[in-house]
Amino acid sequence: MSLVTTKKMFENALNSDYAVGAFNVNNMEIIQGIVEAAQEEKAPLILQVSAGARKYAKPAYLIKLVEAAILDTGLDIALHLDHGEDFDICKKCVDDGFTSVMIDGSKHPFEENIKLTKEVVEYAHSKGVSVEAELGKLAGIEDNINVDARNATFTVPEEAAEFVAKTGVDSLAVAIGTSHGAYKFKGEPYLDFERLKEIHSLIPDTPLVLHGASTVLPEFVKKCNEFGGDIPGAQGVPEDMIRTATKYGVCKVNIDTDLRLAMTAEIRKHFVEHPADFDPRKYLGPARDAIKGMVQHKIRNVLNASNKR
Repeated sequence: MSLVTTKKMFENALNSDYAVGAFNVNNMEIIQGIVEAAQEEKAPLILQVSAGARKYAKPAYLIKLVEAAILDTGLDIALHLDHGEDFDICKKCVDDGFTSVMIDGSKHPFEENIKLTKEVVEYAHSKGVSVEAELGKLAGIEDNINVDARNATFTVPEEAAEFVAKTGVDSLAVAIGTSHGAYKFKGEPYLDFERLKEIHSLIPDTPLVLHGASTVLPEFVKKCNEFGGDIPGAQGVPEDMIRTATKYGVCKVNIDTDLRLAMTAEIRKHFVEHPADFDPRKYLGPARDAIKGMVQHKIRNVLNASNKR
């Protein structure tokens, strides 16, 4: 039981057509719900920390909570930096004990992205830490990321092959139609699987990553709205599309919005049904259980990752 890199996780996933869930964490209850689900399902697990989480909870607290989860469950867990903006934040997380970091240079021109990613790879690899990078831009809003649909760009397969060869990056986040947030599609959901197949054919040994891959489960959206929420028309990536993506090199699937919806739906329900409660344990406990159930559903039915640990 320890903090581990993603290297072995991805090797196993790449050879067996399943994906590892990468779940964003912000507090104790979220971490507990996720790790309890992974423990029961015997599934590999990545816990990831965004810029918003670092600001909200502070890295020291999150690291110690993840260490506590390892002690409590006996799981091997990869602790991953999600959307590192620059070399300095990636270096700090490596030095703080993260076992995987993402350098997101997708906002930069291609050559500049290569230069920045290579710099992070050289430092992280010298410390035994895995590196994820991104090529292409996903639309949507998440923490400090805000890209409108007009500025979203799909990953160019030939550029992906060149990028991996020049940077030595361990995994690559690709843009094929997913997006951040709860409103991923205005019309019919669409992912460019032909593009994904071509990328995978050019770099078959490189694990691919889907960001913005929450399915925005309708039951949680409905429950939120029934108990005072205002998120009409929220729509995510259909589960069968995620399952299809795992057949073409996708080894890591990022999930954040579904965690937020599961937790918020249960808390809203509790406050409406128990308006006199003011003990946080009364509503955070059920919220934690909702996260656990949702994560188990993902592992079993979307990621196909049960019994892969």
